[in-house]
Amino acid sequence: MIDYLQLLVLGAIAGFTIFLGFPVALMNVSPRKKAFLSAVAIGILVFLVVDVFGHAWETVSAAVEAAYAGQIPMSTGIMLLITIFAGIALGLVGLAMYENRYMKGAAKGEARLEESMAGRKERNINRYALATMIAIGIGAHNFSEGLAIGQSYAAGVIGLALLLVIGFGAHNATEGFGILGPIASSDRRPPTAFLIRLGLIGGGPTFLGTLVGSLWVSPILYVLFLAFAGGALVFVILLMYSVIVKQTSNTMIMSGMFLGLLFGFMTDLILTLGGA
Repeated sequence: MIDYLQLLVLGAIAGFTIFLGFPVALMNVSPRKKAFLSAVAIGILVFLVVDVFGHAWETVSAAVEAAYAGQIPMSTGIMLLITIFAGIALGLVGLAMYENRYMKGAAKGEARLEESMAGRKERNINRYALATMIAIGIGAHNFSEGLAIGQSYAAGVIGLALLLVIGFGAHNATEGFGILGPIASSDRRPPTAFLIRLGLIGGGPTFLGTLVGSLWVSPILYVLFLAFAGGALVFVILLMYSVIVKQTSNTMIMSGMFLGLLFGFMTDLILTLGGA
């Protein structure tokens, strides 16, 4: 018998630690230092790209190999192969289309978000849109993390579920900083309501995935969300780099990215050593 109250508490802990990374991104430091912090965020996002594509391709390649060996229907392997590339296209092209549409819509409500000079408005809106897109990509990735927690808990492997909560919670805290990376280079604090919305977009799917994972898990859905997240993160990494490259040296950017990658790999190593 599944204790859904306990399960949902675990999902909430794993997902909403994303808010812990917000204060770091909003520290009152110089634009150059904020650009460095944004570079650290890019390093974390690069690690997530490697992580999500690795998990997605592992599932797809295993299915294709099994289909080739005649162990499962060939249609299953082909469907998963189509799914991963469709998800990547959705993350890359879909978010590019979303960006254009969002910019037009955001311009109408510009005055309510920023009361700044006309020359700075477009830049600020771009940052808000970019932060939203990062949250969407991370949210898709976090949904798959929630699936893993829910599936482990439903299978009765409570210890593994707890380790996943700890590991994913640590990752989500750094992802919270990654979401606000574009805004970290701005000199204006975003509205509290906007921060709450970003946290819900990025962390909420972990909570939802935990519930869904305890009820039903589909390999196609799992691969689709991972592929979409990976494509979306590639898209926003390029946009973030284009923002900070004008604010600090390339050496500083690469140093920040190295630290972000180091943190990502080390937290993942801790999770692996814990048996998760």
